[in-house]
Amino acid sequence: MQIEVALSPAEFPAIAARDLRATTCVVFDVLRATSSMLTALNNGAEAIIPVSEISEALAIRQKQPSVLLAGERNGLRIGRELTGGIDFDLGNSPRDFGAEKIRGKTIAWTTTNGTRALRACAHAEMVLLGALANLRVLADILDQLRPQNLLLICAGTFEAAAFEDLFAAGALIDSLQHLTAKEHCSDAAQLVWHAYRHVFDDAALIASSLNARRLLANPDLAPDVAICLQRDTVQFNASLLRDGTVRAMPGFGAKLA
Repeated sequence: MQIEVALSPAEFPAIAARDLRATTCVVFDVLRATSSMLTALNNGAEAIIPVSEISEALAIRQKQPSVLLAGERNGLRIGRELTGGIDFDLGNSPRDFGAEKIRGKTIAWTTTNGTRALRACAHAEMVLLGALANLRVLADILDQLRPQNLLLICAGTFEAAAFEDLFAAGALIDSLQHLTAKEHCSDAAQLVWHAYRHVFDDAALIASSLNARRLLANPDLAPDVAICLQRDTVQFNASLLRDGTVRAMPGFGAKLA
């Protein structure tokens, strides 16, 4: 297995231009998009439609009035000042996606980084969501599928790398070390792997990252950090399908809800 890691959003344009037909991609946006998407699916959401722009989400809502709108800009729920008059139904916090709100619903979702990362690799052979919440089952499915090429995409924060995404990518590589060798890992993959081996599960260190500190400084967002840093709380995987929706995958673990 050849493993590569995209460290930051600076690599999104190159990823979008690559031939990924023989590559499985895993997108990490631990704080918070992929963690929240897994929460939504775990609580019964039917599907998620990730889009890069607010206008795309609004267009989906216009065509399908039952679709919920979710997302953020600069960490905050998208409001009417950015849409021309419509407040989004939900933000990007895992606490927003309780079963009573989203069970059976389709959600059009746009975020500063996570949905951009998903769209950049949408043409890959397979696209999986990655977070600390599903690391174990993510390693399990990759162990079963054994893709020839694996690209781990760290969504980052704004235009920079994010420690928690690099940590999660390193943790996944560590779980897959029996399937590969260091010479089959890119320099970036070796870097995040060694970094993970150095810090292991130091939650305090992860919580001191720039992105985590930014969330912790806002009382409305601070609880999200502890939630998103929990390991293995979700027992299923989710993939971006050819129709542009993210759905829970059947056959690789049952949903908790």
